[in-house]
Amino acid sequence: MYDVYKIRKDFPIFDVRVNGKPVAYLDTTASAQKPQAVFDAMRRVYYEFYANPHRGTYYFADAITTAYERARETVRQFINAREAREIVFTRNATESINLVAATWGLQNIHAGDEILISEAEHHANLVPWQHLCEISGAKLMVFPVADDGDYIAEEFLARLNEKTKLVAVSAMSNVLGTMFPIKEITAAAHGVGAKVLVDACQFAVHYPLDVQDVDCDFAAFSGHKIYGPTGIGVLYGKAEVLEKMPPYQFGGDMVENVTFAKTTYADIPARFEAGTPASVQAVGMAEGIKYIERIGFEDIVRHEEELIKYTNQRLVEVPKLKIIGTAKNKGGVFSFAVGNIHPQDLAFVLNKENVAIRIGHHCAQPIVNRMGYNSLARASLGLYTTKEDIDALAAALLKAEKFFREE
Repeated sequence: MYDVYKIRKDFPIFDVRVNGKPVAYLDTTASAQKPQAVFDAMRRVYYEFYANPHRGTYYFADAITTAYERARETVRQFINAREAREIVFTRNATESINLVAATWGLQNIHAGDEILISEAEHHANLVPWQHLCEISGAKLMVFPVADDGDYIAEEFLARLNEKTKLVAVSAMSNVLGTMFPIKEITAAAHGVGAKVLVDACQFAVHYPLDVQDVDCDFAAFSGHKIYGPTGIGVLYGKAEVLEKMPPYQFGGDMVENVTFAKTTYADIPARFEAGTPASVQAVGMAEGIKYIERIGFEDIVRHEEELIKYTNQRLVEVPKLKIIGTAKNKGGVFSFAVGNIHPQDLAFVLNKENVAIRIGHHCAQPIVNRMGYNSLARASLGLYTTKEDIDALAAALLKAEKFFREE
């Protein structure tokens, strides 16, 4: 039995009152709130065995090294990678994608090649490839989505060809909520010899990701979006691909042997983890993953899909509200516009009502522009979201709509 109210008690922030009232937090897509278990795990490291991992033989150093590598194994199991060494820790998903662009990309993308992305990509899965094309002479190809934000297989396949060396696509759009068929996309891309990178930032917090089943070559996501801390991200890469990639950054712990004449580099994943790692954050991210697993994706998905239906029902009650992105296969992301009311004005009223949403182009300016807007309001769901949160959103939007209509 999924008890969302019991779950919310695990999150200290929901005890916070602003002007004496609770906050309806509807910005999980930007960053998820953290359960107490994450704070406890990180506090335990700092209080009981903090040290620099991989650099000492004393008790503290051994304990933090063990905890750090256990976190890697937790991530491996979470996405069903074959080996723990296929898991590289980064600062965030943006760094993960940049790592691939700066290493595998520079090695393998040349003049005349093509990189294929969707027009719904986050800037983090667009700008690195744009830059790579500028310096390599390759061409960035973009396949469009439908007016409702849905994936169009024919548009993707029409742009996929023997020149395509990489397909980089989000598993779930952070603006439209559209879920792309990443397994189908990967199979087609491999059919022409292209590698595939999946931006799983929005997907991995809501649905199980099995990288072996998808068969993608790379996948990236961030700790702060899966109920863990900021400052830690994941790059998954097939071992046989990672092994051929040069280092991304240089310094401590990514070396095998150093002389003034020559340096050789460590095996994966250490080769890509230069300097003191975010070990405490890795432990915190692992605890966020364990929290998801204790609840179970089956129940999380059931809860969130019920909320998606409820949100659609409540939002249609708001006059002139238009949801941007209504694909059939859609997650709990609701970008919307209300008549001619500027999103900044909407957010101002909603904040007065203690409803937390995001406004702007959501680091995905091209898709917002393609949908006919410069800025959108966005509400998004998490495993702790309640129907009362959605009711608060609908009530606040009705109040905003009435206020600006009367003005």
